Amino acid sequence: MKCIPALSKRTMFTYFILLFLLYLFYVLNTCLVDERKFSFKYFSLKSQVSKYKSVTRRFAALLGYSFDGNKYMRIEKSNQVPTKRLPDALIIGVKKCGTRALLEFLRLHPDVRAAGSEVHFFDKYYHKGFEWYREKMPPTSEGQITMEKTPSYWVTRSAPRRVYSMNPSVKLIAVVRDPVTRAVSDYTQSASKRSSLPRFEDLALVNSTVTWGGPWSVVDSSWPPVRLGIYARPLRRWLRRFPRSRILFISGERLVVDPAAEMARVQKFLGLKVLITNKHFYFNSTKGFPCLLKSESQSTPHCLGKNKGRSHPYIDPVAIERLREFYRPYNEKFYELSGINFGWP
Repeated sequence: MKCIPALSKRTMFTYFILLFLLYLFYVLNTCLVDERKFSFKYFSLKSQVSKYKSVTRRFAALLGYSFDGNKYMRIEKSNQVPTKRLPDALIIGVKKCGTRALLEFLRLHPDVRAAGSEVHFFDKYYHKGFEWYREKMPPTSEGQITMEKTPSYWVTRSAPRRVYSMNPSVKLIAVVRDPVTRAVSDYTQSASKRSSLPRFEDLALVNSTVTWGGPWSVVDSSWPPVRLGIYARPLRRWLRRFPRSRILFISGERLVVDPAAEMARVQKFLGLKVLITNKHFYFNSTKGFPCLLKSESQSTPHCLGKNKGRSHPYIDPVAIERLREFYRPYNEKFYELSGINFGWP
C-alpha cells in the first residue's frame, strides 16, 4: 500500500480555489443554455457566492491567510524571538544598602531579565550612546522586564536628566538603610582591600583637639562614606525629573529581616505577578543574612557571596553617637521627601 504524500497548506488552498472556479463555470454555463432560468440562477449564484466567500475566508484563516479586499496576505505571527531592549526599570542605588541582594532576588522571577554586571552607562559611558547601552542588556521576550543596577547613578548629578531622556516612564528603585550602618559597611569593604587603611573613627571625624574624641570633634561630611549617607540631597535631583510614584524605596534592614515582604512590594511596583515568596529564602545565622534556597542559575541552597554579611569592625560608641546626631536632620528631610519614616536611630 502506497503512502499518500501530505499536502501543503498552499496546495490545499489552491485546490479549494480551483473547485470553486469550476462550480462557477458550471452555473454560468447553465444560465447561457437556458435563458429562462437566468434570473433565478443569477440570484441563486449571488447567494452561493456569498456563502462560498464566507467559507473561503474561514478556510483561508485556518491555513494562515488573511484577505484584504481582493488581495490576500500571509498572517504573520508575532515575533517571539527575544530581543535586546533598553531597561524598563533601574536600581539606581544606594551603595552598600543591599542593591546586589535585591537584584539577585529579582532574578528568581521568570519575567525579569537583568544585565549581569553594573553597566555604568549614565555616569561613565553615556557618550557611547543608547545603542551601545542596549547591547549591554540581556535579550527579553514580549512581556518580560529588562533591568539594570548601578548604585552610583544615585549620586551622579547628570543621571536623572539622562535617564529621563531615555524614558520618562522608567521605574526606579532605591535601596536605603541606616546611614551610620551604611558608612561602616562602606568602610569595611575598603578595609578588606587595604590593610593599611586608618581606623573608621579617624576618617569619619575631624579632630580639633589633641585627643581624639574630645568635645569639639566633628563629623567629616566630605569623606565619601559619610557624604553618601545624606540621602536627601540626591533625592531632590531625582524628584525634579520623576514623580515620587515612579521611585520605590526599599528598606535595606527589612530586606534582611523579611526579604519576601520587601520583594512583594517590588514585584507589585513593577507590575509583576508575586511569585517570589518565603519559599525561596532561608536565613543564614552565621552570615546574618538571607540566602536563597534556589535561583535562576542554581537549584541548591546558596548565599550571595563571601562579601555579603561581612563582619564589621568595632567602632567607638562616641563616633557612632556623633554620626547619629549628624545624620538626624538629614534623615528627617529624607523621610519627608520619600514619604516614608524608616525609623533610623
